Amino acid sequence: MAEQETFVGIDVSKDRLDIASCPTGGCWSVSNDDAGIATLVAHLEAHPPVLVVLEATGGYETLAAGAMVAAGMPVAVVNPRQARDFARSMGYLAKTDPIDARVLARFAQAIRPEPRGIPDEEMQLVRALMARRRQLTEMITAEQNRLKLSKEPVRGRIQKHIAYLEEEKAAVDKELAEHIRRTPAWREKDDLLQSVPGIGSTASCALIVELPELGHLNRKKIAALVGVAPLNRDSGRWRGTRGVWGGRAHVRSILYMATLTAVRYNPVIRAFYQRLLAEGKATKVALTACMRKLLTILNAMVRTHTRWSPKAFARQ
Repeated sequence: MAEQETFVGIDVSKDRLDIASCPTGGCWSVSNDDAGIATLVAHLEAHPPVLVVLEATGGYETLAAGAMVAAGMPVAVVNPRQARDFARSMGYLAKTDPIDARVLARFAQAIRPEPRGIPDEEMQLVRALMARRRQLTEMITAEQNRLKLSKEPVRGRIQKHIAYLEEEKAAVDKELAEHIRRTPAWREKDDLLQSVPGIGSTASCALIVELPELGHLNRKKIAALVGVAPLNRDSGRWRGTRGVWGGRAHVRSILYMATLTAVRYNPVIRAFYQRLLAEGKATKVALTACMRKLLTILNAMVRTHTRWSPKAFARQ
């Protein structure tokens, strides 16, 4: 027997979300805050709907809509007038929050408005900014290398150019952060990622834009995708040392820099790193293992919409 399609309507107020499903008729509510929205997302992930519809309510819907979009759910935010006209056409005269939620669920089933997502133009713009940031970083590194071997008057010119490039890089970072914060789906993920000691705005932007699979794959697949999963190098009876290669080089580079910070300031990663060194692991091997552990933690946080907690993620 084919599984029944489910449509969800959510009536949004400042403090509460009233949720109704159609055609089952179920109705419940959660608080309109991080904890309530995490509960809502977990429930919907366990019972995936065809479409979720909310009304635009002066911004109170932003956090919930962003969390659901970030979780990969089809979400449409509609004009309240559309919903009211639909309610009148269906004969709904009474008005309560649960009734409004049921109206929105029926609206989702009957009208099927276009789900929202991250606009293609916005994605292209942010990716272009990320590419420009990489270029600036490479140019700064090249100029710094030249500076070591330079003499006056060339030295002064190189220093001025480095200062200019660093100003440009700071401007790009600021613009990237603004775009991330302006997009609900990205903002919710950004808040989660930056709650982890070691993950700053730059690492968060890179992970959001260049690793959209984060939170949607298991730990082995996400590690392989980034290129931090150990791969065998064996042939016949010969057994080589395992190593990492391939994957998304830029994401891996960003993750490496974040890990260098995490082994100093993140209690879970620091303890793991020190244990590996005490066992005789080489520094490079220990850092790679820490990169993989940090990525696994980030993946679990995004999947479960859970903020950083040393106790919660110590065993990831």
